[in-house]
Amino acid sequence: MSFRTPSARTALYTASLLALSTVSALAFAEPSPALDRASLSVGAFYTEPRIKAEGDTEYGRIDTGTYKAKKTTLPRAKASFLLGDSHGFDFDYYRYDKDYNPGLSGTTNFNGQPLTGNGQLNAKLRLDLASIAYKWWLGQGSDVFGIGLGGSYYRASIEGTANGTLNGVAGNAKYKESESAWAPLLELGYRHQFSPQARFYLNANGIKKNGGNVNGHIYGGSAGLEWYVTPMVGVVAEYTASKISLHRDRDDTAVNVRLNGPAAYVKVRF
Repeated sequence: MSFRTPSARTALYTASLLALSTVSALAFAEPSPALDRASLSVGAFYTEPRIKAEGDTEYGRIDTGTYKAKKTTLPRAKASFLLGDSHGFDFDYYRYDKDYNPGLSGTTNFNGQPLTGNGQLNAKLRLDLASIAYKWWLGQGSDVFGIGLGGSYYRASIEGTANGTLNGVAGNAKYKESESAWAPLLELGYRHQFSPQARFYLNANGIKKNGGNVNGHIYGGSAGLEWYVTPMVGVVAEYTASKISLHRDRDDTAVNVRLNGPAAYVKVRF
């Protein structure tokens, strides 16, 4: 068909106008009011950790049982930004870095010799958890649902001194363990806007690590309310729960941690 005919020129003009209209609509489209173009949240997580560690060492088998640590406040930071109107990235980071003083007991074999001991571990336990996820948000109104895929980095370390009795002989020894790994991350989310000043959200995430030096999983979830005192600045009240379970096969070392409690943040959105 020749583009010189009136009908061809009309079709070409119509297609061009439709294409320009589509591009203009995409350029001026707005994301759901339940989402922000970009935001940063900084705050603290108040929790009473429940920790269990066990493993075979040259000093005997360490088995702390379930240790209920003192209530503590952990720093936490979150950030997010959109690419377009329904895709974006979410970041999250928090750290547990506190004294860890459980009792020790257990029986094991080391180099073919039976070892039995009990005592006290005076140590520092540190957990670092950071994640990044690519999010896809479904919905354009006041309610949106999100699916995210990404990666999570975690690092666990215990360092201190064990004092006690091993095979009937009293003594003390330094103890240090540290492991870190990357693992795939799956996230689910929900956002609802009540008004320009108030929002509600739900998050759930799971990390599963197989292979390498460390195996295990980390599951977590949170529910929160946001209240904006200005168009850009708000306060966030949240309840969050996390379960961390890591295992190292070569010496049967395992660390299990539960962190549940309220959190509060100052949120700045752009």
